[in-house]
Amino acid sequence: MDKRLEAFGRLLTIMDELREQCPWDKKQTNETLRHLTIEETYELSDAILNNDSEEIKKELGDLFLHLVFYSKLGDEKGQFDVSDVLHSVCDKLVYRHPHIYADVEVKDEEEVKQNWEQLKLKEGGNKSVLGGVPNSMPSLVKAMRMQDKAAQVGFDWPSKDDVWDKVDEELQEFKEAEGIEKEEEFGDLLFSLVNYARWLKINPDDALEKTNKKFKYRFETIEQYAKDNGKIMEEMTLAEMDKIWDLAKRK
Repeated sequence: MDKRLEAFGRLLTIMDELREQCPWDKKQTNETLRHLTIEETYELSDAILNNDSEEIKKELGDLFLHLVFYSKLGDEKGQFDVSDVLHSVCDKLVYRHPHIYADVEVKDEEEVKQNWEQLKLKEGGNKSVLGGVPNSMPSLVKAMRMQDKAAQVGFDWPSKDDVWDKVDEELQEFKEAEGIEKEEEFGDLLFSLVNYARWLKINPDDALEKTNKKFKYRFETIEQYAKDNGKIMEEMTLAEMDKIWDLAKRK
């Protein structure tokens, strides 16, 4: 037997046993698992950003467990089982890759993405190109995905210079806005920056996370300095903290 099928079969068997015998697993529902699945997805994301192959392996295993768990719950309700889930995604992949499984020709990956979006609309599940973007997706990622999907059907700026002009325009509007309009204009400014990042092939969420990690490291360096020198951070001057911050930047 293919060792991959053997391993997957083992997971299915363990899932059946846990659902039947474990008090905790017996009580789980789609709703109780949902937030745990989100947590596991973020843990996988951390492992990927850290380029930690061992952690990536572990977190993928956790996500596999969750997917099998949802499939088990669906089977118990008579809605679907794991074979239905897998055949469903296989059918979708074959349908949306006519350049592999039919006689359609494509010249590059951009054309593949365009065909993908057009085929999604023909399936009838989404009435809009943006229909596949989850409402609960984090706002920064959602902005990037919506812009990318709109671009696949031709709704895009002619060049990145035009996009940067829009950034300048939104920045000026933000500076001039007052009151409640300030928040709206800030959102417009962020949206335009995300769009410019897309043109530069920069993932804005990844970029921001790298900055978050830098900030965390440098701030914790200041905290450690205060601890090592018997100081209270609230009593340190900004100039003193900036000096430690600059030292941390050089490391």
